[in-house]
Amino acid sequence: MKTSVPHTARLLGAGLRALLVLTLLTGVLYPLAVTGIAQTLFGGRANGSEITADGRVVGSALIGQQGYGPDWFQPRPANGLGENSVNTRYRLLVSGATNRSADDPELVAWVTKARARVVEQNSTAGFTVDPARIPADAVTSSGSGLDPDISPAYAELQVHRVAERNGLSVARVEKLVREHTEGRTLGFLGEPRVNVLELNVALRSLIDHG
Repeated sequence: MKTSVPHTARLLGAGLRALLVLTLLTGVLYPLAVTGIAQTLFGGRANGSEITADGRVVGSALIGQQGYGPDWFQPRPANGLGENSVNTRYRLLVSGATNRSADDPELVAWVTKARARVVEQNSTAGFTVDPARIPADAVTSSGSGLDPDISPAYAELQVHRVAERNGLSVARVEKLVREHTEGRTLGFLGEPRVNVLELNVALRSLIDHG
């Protein structure tokens, strides 16, 4: 059966109208609605959970940072991170896990070396770190290598060093750690944790303002 030109034109017109309506709904109105709801109800999270200090963004609460000096609280090791080797124009870190089994000799060597480093770096004149009390997150990296949090136990282990190097009392730094310890999500999911960047921002404020 032959299709007339007017009928074909009507079909094309209907298809184009449907395309226009669907494009408007799914490509414009729906994204605007989702963005508006996110910005209204979850503004901080929608914008990347940014952490600010002295009026500028210093990082995200969701992404761990490396390179803190000895005066600051340290994050977990980041053995899973790699360097971007594809687009070398930008210096990017590649997230990833070490993918080693628990009895892998290289992993055992990493953990042994990390434990010795934790003892050396965090022991002070009046406090010696007990290797048996070093938590796992102090010597192992997370699956992504970008974990922003550490356990309260690892934060407390660093208190004496941080207090000594910044001329603060141990009690005041311990209080700072407690103030920045978050409980389990919804009261039962995960473990208590301390966000390293938020803790160091608070430490900077304490040092600057007393």
